Amino acid sequence: MHTSTISTSRLDPWTIQDLQRATQGVWHQGIQPKESQSKESQSKESHPMENIQRIVTDSREATVGDAFLALKGERFDAHDFVEKVAMQNASCVIVERAINGVNIPQLIVADTRLALGYLGAYRRQQCQDLQVVALTGSSGKTTTKEMLGSIFSRLGETLVTRGNLNNDLGAPIMLLELRADHRYAVMELGASHIGEIDYTSRLVQPDAAGILNIGTAHLGEFGGRDAICKAKSEIYPHIKSAGTAIIPAQDDYSAQILNIVNDVANGRAQIRFGQGGDVYATEIEILAQSSRFTLNTPKGSVQIDLPFAGAHNVQNAEAATSFALAMGVSLEDIAIGLQQATGAKGRLNFIEKDQTLFIDDTYNANPNSMRAAAQVLLQQQGIKVMVMGDIGELGDDAEIEHQKLGQDLAQLKLDYVIAVGEYAPAVARGADMSHCYAFATQDEAQVRLEQIIQQHQPQPVSLLFKGSRYTHMEHLLDALMEKL
Repeated sequence: MHTSTISTSRLDPWTIQDLQRATQGVWHQGIQPKESQSKESQSKESHPMENIQRIVTDSREATVGDAFLALKGERFDAHDFVEKVAMQNASCVIVERAINGVNIPQLIVADTRLALGYLGAYRRQQCQDLQVVALTGSSGKTTTKEMLGSIFSRLGETLVTRGNLNNDLGAPIMLLELRADHRYAVMELGASHIGEIDYTSRLVQPDAAGILNIGTAHLGEFGGRDAICKAKSEIYPHIKSAGTAIIPAQDDYSAQILNIVNDVANGRAQIRFGQGGDVYATEIEILAQSSRFTLNTPKGSVQIDLPFAGAHNVQNAEAATSFALAMGVSLEDIAIGLQQATGAKGRLNFIEKDQTLFIDDTYNANPNSMRAAAQVLLQQQGIKVMVMGDIGELGDDAEIEHQKLGQDLAQLKLDYVIAVGEYAPAVARGADMSHCYAFATQDEAQVRLEQIIQQHQPQPVSLLFKGSRYTHMEHLLDALMEKL
């Protein structure tokens, strides 16, 4: 599931002056984009432009009107593609060193990665009337941002983080899409190391910011939940002085988070969500493909018919409500937005085919979200089959975490657990039950799944597919659907 870094919507152009001012760069030999072509070579399809229409980081996408920003990584250097970009008639390039023998204006900067951040921050600073929500957490970020997008988009133009563009590269790329007519922005911030959210939240300048939860995602990279809490809490110091800190009330780390907020964001308003907080759900009814509850807030209470299954999504709705209240949204508008929200692809999408229900939850996974998904499966009809791929980014704890997950799944009334991948044997050891199967490949798992469906016909069968992004469990789901 690839997330494009290129917006398909209209963008506000950049003047040459703003581009240089934002990046603190210098034009190589004083040549700017409008001087890039001679009059003889100009045409309707390719002509000099004083304004830059887009800033792109993918050389394949660079064309007339684009500034190509050449990023560098451990295994790549986009400076190698500057000649190709010039042949595609891009307007200019942003580079760390001059590329000789290439006929294209070159804006020289000290560090292209930092230049991308400067550009994002510059665009954000130009939108002073914009109201920005920034959220992070170990799980639930995607669904919560979709809920917020549904709430805010009814009220005005809203920018919502697309896909996984939530890191130190993705966040500034999203900020580049801000336009003068945007009223709201919902920015998801992720972290794979200490300091990343400190950097991105400084660029974003949120009016309201908070943590959804502290789980075990990226456990291997951080080494423990204490470090994860520290990394996620970097979001709070950057809340605007008149802004609001959003805090989970029923997380294992609620007390630690509250202490951090009181230390680094003292004086900001606070809204706590979940049981014991300011925003909480009561009279909760978890249905097969949806949820019903009473939403209680400082502004009153309202009944919600949420088109998302699972208790974890009720918690996501509590969080979304808290962010929206911080932005001054009415309870009526919040309720309508929640009830009209739709999930992202690969997030508990329900697909019915004959007597078989396929639940696509393949977008990503961590131990807690895997357990939450299993609870959703329990609500479905007929034979219940959990189809799980490996969970990544668990480091040295991977083996034991998969074994613990198997133990927990064995306690549930699931008819089958089908584990696929490197850690499938660990899941099976933990489950220690006859109806848990471990497979090295998706092809092997598919054969067993076909047998299960055929064996139980004409009974209904419900299958939930989930795994970390790199496992591509949607391929197994799609292959099985084609066979039926």
